[in-house]
Amino acid sequence: MSGNKGVAYMGPGKVEVHDTDYPVFELKDGPGVNPANVGRKVPHGAIVKAVATNICGSDQHMVRGRTTAPMGLVLGHEITGEVVETGPGVEFIKVGDLVSVPFNIACGRCRNCKEGKTGVCENVNPDRPGSAYGYVDMGGWVGGQAEYVLVPYADWNLLKFPDKEQAMEKILDLAMLADIFPTGFHGCVTAGVKPGSTVYIAGAGPVGLAAAASAFLLGAAVVIVGDLNKERLDQAHSFGCETINVAEGEPKDQIEQILGAPEVDCAVDAVGFEAHGHGHDAGTQRPAAVLNTLMEITRAGGALGIPGLYVTGDPGAEDEAAKQGSLSIRFGLGWAKSHSFFTGQCPVMQYNRQLMMAILHDRVQIAKAVNATPIPLDQAPQGYADFDKGAAHKFVLDPHGILSKTA
Repeated sequence: MSGNKGVAYMGPGKVEVHDTDYPVFELKDGPGVNPANVGRKVPHGAIVKAVATNICGSDQHMVRGRTTAPMGLVLGHEITGEVVETGPGVEFIKVGDLVSVPFNIACGRCRNCKEGKTGVCENVNPDRPGSAYGYVDMGGWVGGQAEYVLVPYADWNLLKFPDKEQAMEKILDLAMLADIFPTGFHGCVTAGVKPGSTVYIAGAGPVGLAAAASAFLLGAAVVIVGDLNKERLDQAHSFGCETINVAEGEPKDQIEQILGAPEVDCAVDAVGFEAHGHGHDAGTQRPAAVLNTLMEITRAGGALGIPGLYVTGDPGAEDEAAKQGSLSIRFGLGWAKSHSFFTGQCPVMQYNRQLMMAILHDRVQIAKAVNATPIPLDQAPQGYADFDKGAAHKFVLDPHGILSKTA
């Protein structure tokens, strides 16, 4: 086997499908690869044939030019596929297994991994704890929006589906386990969502919709989703959410119209650093707008789940402080209300097995909630363009035409 194709970032607003190297059990030099990782042997790895590999809003941050991602970086961290080869150090994962690949790359050996904090593994990124496939400053592990991808520490990282035939029947749902379903669920768990909760979800993109579906799974009484995009709000409304268009006014006022009070029990930020203002500021960059709003509308003693991405460097920001990741947050308000804040990458392995079981036993229809939409790999540039325009779809790339055969 010698061929491979992948979706590469080629500058702001531009992605292309390129011929790329077939994976081997060694991390080679290339765009974004940390020099300290070049030549790293991966005998514990597996090569996975991508059955489904999703376009994520986090990828979109790079494609918009809002990070320092280098040209030529192969994108993609939401991978589901079939194992086609294993390294000599792999003991339990077998060729032919159908698996979900957590977007966190984790060694399973360090203190953080042993404590379940796989989003901040200490051994996979020489610059700082935490890594992911195809992502800027994450160590340089090649992305999975491709036909084939290398997964290190395969026995630890890969979640094997117990019944391959059953899994293929629900493959679009299971494809959400690599990132957005656990991420949305993590946002709700860390925000304290429980039976009877009133919940506000900022953002109706795929992570926000996954968080809304998760809130219902956790027993929320009312789930309110806020966004600027009517099509995405309509998607949230389609599975029982209340919705507010934040372009039409402050969220607290619209929440009061729904609940009779301007506060909720729990709040989730599924937007991140590319936030825009509300009301008359709706068309302008306001990177702290969501965080400040959540502090305002969350009851005293409540918690904020913050799975939305924030960065240490944002070259596309409009002010110098934000370019360094410094935001004008009303922290005093959160302190006065005794809020808890939960940030960082979702540790996918804390949730993916349980959520897999919920999918397999028909307790949730996550693909329907996020409007998962398969497209061929060569249509990735159009998928990125449509997603950037606000399409209410979770685009799922189909590198080998397998999804089209199961539809």
